[in-house]
Amino acid sequence: MTLAKFRSRVNSVLLTTGGYLALASPAGAETTAAPTIDGADTAWLLVSSALVLMMTIPGLALFYGGLVRRKNVLSTLIQSFILVAVVSIQWVLFGYSLAFAPGTAIVGGLQWIGLMNVSAATPYADYSATVPHQAYMIYQCMFAVITPALITGAIAERMSFKGFLVFSILWVTFIYDPLAHWVWGVGGWIRQMGVLDFAGGTVVHISSGVAALAAALAIGPRRGYGHEPMRPHNLTMAVTGAGLLWVGWFGFNAGSSLAANGLAVSAFVATHLGAASATISWLAIEWWVGGRPTLLGAASGAVAGLVAITPASGYVGPMPAIVIGGAAGLLCFGAVRMKQRFHYDDALDVVGVHAIGGIWGALATGLFASVLVNSAGANGLFFGNPRLLMVQAIAVVATIVFSFVGSTVLLKVTDALVGIRVIDEDEEMGLDLSQHEESGYAFEG
Repeated sequence: MTLAKFRSRVNSVLLTTGGYLALASPAGAETTAAPTIDGADTAWLLVSSALVLMMTIPGLALFYGGLVRRKNVLSTLIQSFILVAVVSIQWVLFGYSLAFAPGTAIVGGLQWIGLMNVSAATPYADYSATVPHQAYMIYQCMFAVITPALITGAIAERMSFKGFLVFSILWVTFIYDPLAHWVWGVGGWIRQMGVLDFAGGTVVHISSGVAALAAALAIGPRRGYGHEPMRPHNLTMAVTGAGLLWVGWFGFNAGSSLAANGLAVSAFVATHLGAASATISWLAIEWWVGGRPTLLGAASGAVAGLVAITPASGYVGPMPAIVIGGAAGLLCFGAVRMKQRFHYDDALDVVGVHAIGGIWGALATGLFASVLVNSAGANGLFFGNPRLLMVQAIAVVATIVFSFVGSTVLLKVTDALVGIRVIDEDEEMGLDLSQHEESGYAFEG
């Protein structure tokens, strides 16, 4: 057999087994591939960005809009809608730079203000070597958009629109951007500890859920809370929004792989199973405790499961995802019912679902994470590494303290500047008319 035929046969075997090596490379030579843009990865990230945008509008807008009373539906919808515009401009001007540019352990630098040095043609290898830097930027922009929008569920039906705008801009700048840098940014102190947060358990859900608690306490309960019925005015709208959230969440979690690869598939599957398991567990306990299963319970359970699986989605397999989701349904159901005992008016259960679900998901990552799923991660407690659970707990506590204290301060600043609550007459009339001079439903005669 000639040398050429021998080399050809070896190459064929290696290709068949998926282990092709460049036999032409000299022995011992080191090769460093330059970052190159991959079309499939870029397309997946852009689609994922659109899916995450869909989570805010129309997903979250419809979900929250259907859960409030009829006189406040438009004021609830516009909060999600305007945040897409306001936060996107903030993100491009300076938010992305504060969150992701190289800087200190606390906050990013200013070298990417106005997207300077953020190319649409070349990647930034510290975040992804296969997609354009601007593709990563716009994907992260959608996370920044939805996070303050989640808070609005706790202060629905009573916060002034001016106060809402001022607080949201301050909160994204002084809470979200630094926290994103802590967890995901190059040199961020939480990232340096080895904390795993695949798609935002701390950055998005714990931060917004805890801020929602601070806002509910600072603003106070709605007029008549605990005495007057405050039922959702349109459950059809709400469950439509919940369905859009479920679909969009695949971009939220599977998109965080930043590539069209097996990790995206694994995160996609884990996300779906977490949501499905939580839907069943919430509905089951609601049926057992209350005597009837409800559509609102099923939708709430799905969202709780999606929240909990978010930080773990890229690090756990299918069976742990089912466990995480099932536990989330039970925990969040109990947390929602506990708010009446503590006498705070979290109008749309942001604290019970996002804060508690996010905390459980972050800790569960420390239990179930496995390098067999993601070699770039770490093993959790159940795979012989208790340290991961410890650092996950540190990240949870740090996020809770930072978000609650910071949000409380920003609420006081906002109240001093423009006021945060509408007057009693405007609240009684409804925010649609008093804040926007519009009505969600026109009835002839």
